[in-house]
Amino acid sequence: MTQDTNSKYHQVDHFVGNTPLIYLKKLSELTGSTILGKAEFMNPGGSVKDRAALGIILDAEKRGQLKPGMTIVEGTAGNTGIGLTVIGQARGYKTVIIIPETQSPEKMELLRNLGAEVIPVPAKPYKDPDNYIHIAHRKADENGWFWANQFDNVANRDAHEQSTGPEIHRQTNGEVTAFVAAIGSGGTLGGVSLALKKLNPEIKAVCADPCGAAMWNWFNQGVTEASDGDSVAEGIGQSRVTANVEDIPVDHAYKIDDQTALTIIKHLARDEGIFLGLSSGINVGGAVRQALEHGPGQVITTILCDTGVKYQSKLYNPEWLAEQGLSDDLPIESILKA
Repeated sequence: MTQDTNSKYHQVDHFVGNTPLIYLKKLSELTGSTILGKAEFMNPGGSVKDRAALGIILDAEKRGQLKPGMTIVEGTAGNTGIGLTVIGQARGYKTVIIIPETQSPEKMELLRNLGAEVIPVPAKPYKDPDNYIHIAHRKADENGWFWANQFDNVANRDAHEQSTGPEIHRQTNGEVTAFVAAIGSGGTLGGVSLALKKLNPEIKAVCADPCGAAMWNWFNQGVTEASDGDSVAEGIGQSRVTANVEDIPVDHAYKIDDQTALTIIKHLARDEGIFLGLSSGINVGGAVRQALEHGPGQVITTILCDTGVKYQSKLYNPEWLAEQGLSDDLPIESILKA
């Protein structure tokens, strides 16, 4: 995906992608299927969003929309902003990040330490003109900046179709039977699903949706209304059909509640040495549901989006969890009843 392939040595943007697949031992044993998590936290910026960031930047450069010294602006829950900042710095761009003030303070601090200008704004729904995405769009127009527009820029999805999907197929020797991902922008599920189904139409594309989001309703009922509570997961949970989502083939969709996702990430941290954020728990929860509802013997892959480092003040804080009504000491077997 990068442009420095003729060089003997490479900058950080060259090392986006080609992340390993990690075998999730206990959950595989409990379900009778092989469950594999793609370790996207090993990307340079620490998350799966590095792929979207690189894809968007390379596409904009190719189109002449982004030139050296320009500023990239984006509305993001954090990880896309981190990816744009890390890769932007390597390629000569400044970044301005508009982020809902409800996001973890660790992400905002990291963005500032990386050199981004960070503008926290009140969290408002997409239909509100002061939603963080609309603010980013306006600032791009007012200042002549490049707006990354991760939600409706299909260069996001294309990056996953060109890299993540083929990597999964190759790493499983073509044995993958299902791919599971939650939707934030929709680029990951959209791109990987398109790639895998081109290689084998029998591979199932599965959406794992947090409570309060609308994608379960969209894929199962064709509507985007949602009235099933809320989720504390950051960076996922979409209320509208983005351009990265609108025409993707999805076979199954599951609702995964926060307690299930939290129980999964606590188990993976304590028993398997994998330290993750809640979106990864939602994804793995979807993989477990796929395994339980469609029988043993599957090879199910999903995305381990980012580490828990950026969420320690919340997900790994017992007092905060208690305030949310979440328990951090349930046995992993409890999720099999979800």
